[in-house]
Amino acid sequence: MNQAEILRAEREQMVTSQIEHRGVHDPLVLAAMRKVPRHCFIPDSLRSQAYADIPLPIGSNQTISQPYIVALMTSLLELHGEENVLEIGTGSGYQAAVLSCLVKTVHTVERYAELAEGSDRVLKELGYHNVNVYVGDGSGGWPEHAPYDAIIVTAAAPDVPDLLLPQLIDGGRLVIPIGPRYSQELQLWRRSGGNYTSQDVLPVAFVPLRGKYGWQETGWT
Repeated sequence: MNQAEILRAEREQMVTSQIEHRGVHDPLVLAAMRKVPRHCFIPDSLRSQAYADIPLPIGSNQTISQPYIVALMTSLLELHGEENVLEIGTGSGYQAAVLSCLVKTVHTVERYAELAEGSDRVLKELGYHNVNVYVGDGSGGWPEHAPYDAIIVTAAAPDVPDLLLPQLIDGGRLVIPIGPRYSQELQLWRRSGGNYTSQDVLPVAFVPLRGKYGWQETGWT
C-alpha cells in the first residue's frame, strides 16, 4: 500500500476499534471521522501516533483530544447539516474540521494566537472553508454570531459560563467538561425556552478553559 492507503486504513481502524466499539454509531459522525485526515493536525514529530487512542500535545500547553472523545462530543450535538455551531477552544483545528463536515457554519475561538493561526492555515489548505477562526477569550461564548444550534467547549470549566446557554437557540445543545483538574464530568445541556437541563455523560480529563468566565491563571486546582 502507498502512504495514502496506509493512512486511510489507520483511520478505518480508528473508527472501528476506538469509536464504534465504544458505542458511537451516528453514521454522519463516523463518516466525518473517516474523512478528516487527523495526521494533518498533529505536530510532525508525533504524526506516527495520529490515529492512536490517546490525546497528543499540540503546543501552548494544549492537546488534541483522543479520537473517541472528539466523536462522542460531536455525536452529542445531534447535527444534521444546516446548523450554525460555536466551538470554544480551536486547538489544532481537528474538531472544527470534523464539525465542518456536518454543519453549515462553524465559528471557533482560540485564546492562543499561534494555535489559531496554525489551525486556520491548515483548515484552509484542506478546504474546510465553512470554518471561521477567531482569536480571543471564548469563555463567554461569541455573541457576534449567536444564536447557535450547538456549542462545544473543548476545555474544562469550573461551572457552565453564564453567558453560554443564552447563546443557544431554543432546542440547542451545549457539550462541555465541568469540574476541577482531576475530576471533570462531560455534560450535555439542552435549552427549552428559558429553561436549561443537563445530564452527565462520562468522566473526562481536559485542559482548563482560561478566561474571564473560565479558570483564572492561578485558579486551576
